[in-house]
This record gives sequence, structure tokens and C-alpha cells, in this order.
Amino acid sequence: MATRAQDAANRAGVISRRLSGWLDTIDRGFVAAWSDLAGHVSEPNIFGESWFLRPALEQFDISGQVKLFTLWDGEQLCGLMPLSTHQRYGRWPLPHVQNWLHHNAFLGTPLIRTGYADDFWRELFAALDNNPGQSLFLHMNGVTTGGEIANALENQCAKQRRNYGMVHQAERALLENGVTPQVYYEEAVRPKKRKELRRQKNRLAEEGVLTFARDASEAGLMEWIGEFLNLENRGWKGRNGSALASFESTRALFTEVVIGAATLGKLERLDLRLDGKPMAMLVNFISAPGCFSFKTAFDENYARFSPGVLLQIENLALLDTPDILWCDSCAAQGHPMIDSIWTGRRSIGRYSIAIGGLGRRSVFGAFLKAELARYASRTVTDDQEFIAGEEA
Repeated sequence: MATRAQDAANRAGVISRRLSGWLDTIDRGFVAAWSDLAGHVSEPNIFGESWFLRPALEQFDISGQVKLFTLWDGEQLCGLMPLSTHQRYGRWPLPHVQNWLHHNAFLGTPLIRTGYADDFWRELFAALDNNPGQSLFLHMNGVTTGGEIANALENQCAKQRRNYGMVHQAERALLENGVTPQVYYEEAVRPKKRKELRRQKNRLAEEGVLTFARDASEAGLMEWIGEFLNLENRGWKGRNGSALASFESTRALFTEVVIGAATLGKLERLDLRLDGKPMAMLVNFISAPGCFSFKTAFDENYARFSPGVLLQIENLALLDTPDILWCDSCAAQGHPMIDSIWTGRRSIGRYSIAIGGLGRRSVFGAFLKAELARYASRTVTDDQEFIAGEEA
């Protein structure tokens, strides 16, 4: 990763912005600039990198409606975010523009080269002010809060006296480096629970030969992908029609991004097997200094042995990887399994931001005030229910 001093020295001083359809933007030269950007960002986000976002666009935006906002310093790409327009905001018929996400993208933070966050938001706001179309406001979904990028967003809004608000916030499990895997495990999991997990592992091993593997290579990758898709599809996701294999588009996306990550050295696949049969499987995507735990699956016929938990215990070996400082679980807030093992939390927020002229901003201001009031009411209710549950 580039240092701030190095990044400042490389600035050409000619900042420009572009907003165009992704079908007209992505070519070989652009992908090269995109890959360079991904290696020098202030906050990694694998869902915005070329090997993940490009196949997602190809699968879920065939008509090319999504646009790419890009920030340039001379010929150097310094920021990128996909944008889409929507006619409804939840239940309300409120046209707006937002960062484009899909059901298998778990973070919406834009890719921004270190030192360019203020430039990115200033130029994005200017572009949307000049051409808002029918959109009443900008909605930013799934943004990591408290870091350089979110802080720059808030600072630019304050500097420009631009009305904005964080309309939702959630915390999900995060694994943070700092101690050995064994120390982390002993501090995170109660002795009684550790004893129970040892018992489950021993009982599972009595069923046959129990093996664990961690692999970052491309060897046997297509067979492994097929096993993962089959394992997930045999569980509750398959029954609910939400497994990756339930749709050709998500099956194709998973296959392409796993292969793409492996080719770039960004894949880590883990599995726990009994007599060669997968009990639990896990996909990690690496983007140093971060990591993203993308998908996991386990054999529900062996649920009494907690194979998914046993695999996550093995996954704590990430703490021994010197260039990985954290791993995002990509899980929902309050996930009963991963929250009991990973003690860190990552805050993810949603922002609504004014764009356009005074009239549009006035209407948005009234809407934002009402939305913030509703969010505050929901938060108080959730907190009260949580406290009551703890006391019970």
C-alpha cells in the first residue's frame, strides 16, 4: 500500500471526473488502471475490484443501465463507484440515485486511492448537482463508517453545507489481528463452550477420517467450486431458493469470481472433510491489509457436530498472516454463529445526501428529517428490546 507521502508526491494536480455507462467504459486499458487503483486504496473493498464487479455487472445488468463514476488525476484512476437510479425508495415513490449493489455484494464503500477521498466526494456531488435527472437525493448503501472515506463524505457535506444524514447503521462481526489464534480463541469463547466444541470434534472424528485443508492455489479449483455449490444447495438455502446454484446468474458469478481471485492470488479456500466428503467449506477473498469472508456452507446432516463452527476455528489462523490486519465477516448483524467467535465489530452505515438545486434540496430536507426521526424511533425500540432480553 502506498504511504500518504508517496501518494501526495504522485499527484499530478489535474483532477477530472467521468460518468458513463459501464459497457462504454470497461476495456483492457481501463481494467489495468482499475487494478492499479485497487492496489492503492485507503479502504479495500473486493466487491468494487474489477475481478468481482465486472462479472457482477455482466450477470445482473445485461442492458448496461449502471454507470461508473470515476475520478482521475491526469491519466491515473483515483476513484470508482457504480451508480444506478431508482424510482422508489423503500415504500415511497421517491426517485434517487445510489451506489449499485446486488444480493451478493456485502459492502458499498467506493474504491478511492489513498489521499483522494475529499476530491472524490467533491467531484461526485458536483456531477450529481449539475445533472440530477429526476433523482431527489443520493443514497449511499453499505458504507464502512468511521474511516477515511466516510469521514471525508461527512466533511465535504459539512464544508458545502449540504444536508445529509446517516439513516441506518449496523455492526457485523470483524476479526482483528493482534494476538495469536489460540489466545484469541481462548479469550473469545467461554471454557464451557470450548469443551463442548472439543467434544463435537472428537465425536465427528469417530465417524471417519477428519481432515482440514487451506488452499490458495488453482489446483482442482473447478471440482472444489462444484462441491461448494452442491453443499450449499443441499441446505436451507437450496430449499428456500436462495442458494448460489438456485440461479444460473449467481452460479456463474461465484464460479467466475473464485477463479478470478485465485488467478490474482486473492483466494483462500478452506474445507473440513470426513473421509473426503465435505462437511464445511469456506471462501475468503484477500485484499491486503483486509480480508472478506465471502461464503460458507456446511452439511446439515452433521449439524450436531457444528462443522461450520469447527471450520471457523481453523479460520482463526488468519491472525498469523502478517499482511492481513482484519477480516470482514460479511455477515448480518447479530449472526448467532460468527458473533460468538469473532469479538470485533465493523460499523456499516447508509447515508442519504442532498443533490441538485435549492428547490430539490428543500424537499429532500423535509424527507430526511422524517426519515431520521423514524430511524431514531426504531433504534430506541431495538435498544429497549435488547436490554429487556439481557435482563431476562
